[in-house]
Amino acid sequence: MKDLPLSEAFLKLVTIMDELREQCPWDRKQTIQSLRQMTIEETYELADAITENDWKGIKEELGDLLLHILFYSKIGSEQGRFTLEEVIKGISEKLVARHPHIYGDVKVHNEEDVKRNWEKLKLKEGKTSVLGGVPQSLPATVKAMRLQEKARQVGFEWENKDQVWEKVEEEMTELKEAVTGGQPDKIEEEYGDLVFSLINYARFLQVDAENALERTNKKFIHRFTQMEQQALAHGKDLKDMSLEEMDAIWNSIKQQRQL
Repeated sequence: MKDLPLSEAFLKLVTIMDELREQCPWDRKQTIQSLRQMTIEETYELADAITENDWKGIKEELGDLLLHILFYSKIGSEQGRFTLEEVIKGISEKLVARHPHIYGDVKVHNEEDVKRNWEKLKLKEGKTSVLGGVPQSLPATVKAMRLQEKARQVGFEWENKDQVWEKVEEEMTELKEAVTGGQPDKIEEEYGDLVFSLINYARFLQVDAENALERTNKKFIHRFTQMEQQALAHGKDLKDMSLEEMDAIWNSIKQQRQL
């Protein structure tokens, strides 16, 4: 496809979506329910590309998500629920309404003022709680980050990271006591409290807890598969090796990464 102005390129994609919905058996069969899981997968693929700083991948995954937006809008139009134009108009109006410091006479000093105003405006729009906008289906780590960030906007926040770390240590002590007590439900509860506190500490360090854990996951996968390969190169299988033997290979792999 030759280079087109932005508006023409967008309309071309809309036309392709219309044609596929009418002519392709697979596209014609899809519903909002059947698309849901695929949309979640596309979102995670975008998240992976972002973690890897893969700009080519980010561009591709954004295109996939844009297609999904058009797909849902097409189905919404067919069902008489809403049109693509209404989707675009709705988000435009919301952005203008929630940025009175740009499109009105509200004064702000920094991004924190912007966030606080955003939450206040959402409450005026009918939300009953500042936590109400956090999706129930979010992964637990991401949900914890969003809950903490939203609570912060109304002043429910520690003053500094040292106080947060004290809370982490307190939760660690309570977890150890629960483990000593041997009550599975209490252990799970205290473990959850500890993780929640660590996520809060990550926020104070300006670390994305979800992304940090995913980087560690990827690092573990890389090192473990290298360990498997090295063991195989010596004619061994991990399940037949001692922990000490595997640990020696693991440490060797770590040292290679640090050189």
